Amino acid sequence: MSWSEFWHMGGYALYVWPSFGVTAVLMIAEPLLLGARCREARRRIARLRRLQQEETR
Repeated sequence: MSWSEFWHMGGYALYVWPSFGVTAVLMIAEPLLLGARCREARRRIARLRRLQQEETR
């Protein structure tokens, strides 16, 4: 098997390589989005705690 045959993927390269690309993008995006949601949740929790402390004063 030559490199050109490998990259051609038996005629299915048009389907295989974009699916690898989409999967790679999603695998990178998922932890980034999860981190952003986690930071936002922590900010909301901190804000709620501050509001509760202000109410008890």
